[in-house]
Amino acid sequence: MKAARFYDKGDIRIEDIPEPTVAPGTVGINVAWCGICGTDLHEFMEGPIFIPPCGHPHPISGESAPVTMGHEFSGVVYAVGEGVDDIKVGQHVVVEPYIVHDDVPTGPGSNYHLSKDMNFIGLGGCGGGLSEKIAVKRRWVHPISDKIPLDQAALIEPLSVGHHAYVRSGAKEGDVALVGGAGPIGLLLAAVLKAKGIKVIITELSKARKDKARESGVADYILDPSEVDVVEEVK
Repeated sequence: MKAARFYDKGDIRIEDIPEPTVAPGTVGINVAWCGICGTDLHEFMEGPIFIPPCGHPHPISGESAPVTMGHEFSGVVYAVGEGVDDIKVGQHVVVEPYIVHDDVPTGPGSNYHLSKDMNFIGLGGCGGGLSEKIAVKRRWVHPISDKIPLDQAALIEPLSVGHHAYVRSGAKEGDVALVGGAGPIGLLLAAVLKAKGIKVIITELSKARKDKARESGVADYILDPSEVDVVEEVK
């Protein structure tokens, strides 16, 4: 199968690699869509950062560059490993792309994202979404409705980042929120805030991103810090 593989700074190659083995406790996924995250761009331009350099394997995955990239992706289940009985072939899914030790609890409030040696599928090894297929441990696979278009479903991972910011903020209906930046996650956060009945002010310098914020309708106000005093405008 084809995959985008990171070798080193400025060196990503499209290669033929073996299809993954769907081992016990894992789910085989035909990748439908995969986003290119800002982290992927940083790896290409300045890496390796999260990606373990060649010859220095990650302590959990055991992998080092070259690794398959991509951690914002959706797909359709094509196989399930032994012991997986709550996911079926043909289901639409997204992946929570964590690499953590097997003994780390992943329930609500467990802060597994802060655990020792944490890394990400598509960066620290374990395959990636920029490939035709991937096998992922069951606990990271989240079924979704087949009514959600798979291209949009690939944005659920960055959407969850924005939603986490909303939850941590404690903002509630009727509040006013200031979002710094109208990149993909900034816009997704703004969409969450709007859906919760919160007035949204976005600050942004880039014309293209200001235009996208207007087109998407997620902001009540858009302020350019190079043109106005944001503090005074917010007051």
